[in-house]
This record gives sequence, C-alpha cells and structure tokens, in this order.
Amino acid sequence: MQSKSLPKFGSRGLTGVDTETLKKLLRALHRGKCRFPVTRGDLIAIGFGDWEEHLSAICGLDERGAQAVIVAVIAERAR
Repeated sequence: MQSKSLPKFGSRGLTGVDTETLKKLLRALHRGKCRFPVTRGDLIAIGFGDWEEHLSAICGLDERGAQAVIVAVIAERAR
C-alpha cells in the first residue's frame, strides 16, 4: 500500500492568488476541467500556470477537498 503525501504549501499559499482567479479555478473544477487528485500539471493544462506555485495548496486533493479549500478562502476574504 502506497502512502499519499500531503500537499506542500508554497511560501504564500493561496494568499498569493487573487479572489477572481480563485473563483475562475472553482468554476473550472465544477465544470470538470481538471482531473483529481489535482496536480501542478493539471493546473497548467487548464490555464492556471501563472498561479500553479501558489495553488500547490490544493495539489493532491480530491474534488471535494480542492473545492472546499477554495470556497473557504473565498468566504474568508468576503468577511
């Protein structure tokens, strides 16, 4: 049985990604544009290559996990 590694967080994590970009990514995930678990290559392939370093926080997550993290960050910023 292989162990899954936890996602590695970049120096600034999702704080380095503006809210509009997070919303675009969330839409892309909802529309099935990305495979799961999320990889850096997938992020680049769906047009988020400029942000992939900051988006490493969602790499390795399944669909529900990736969406939950992004929704939480968007909600926190809206407060």
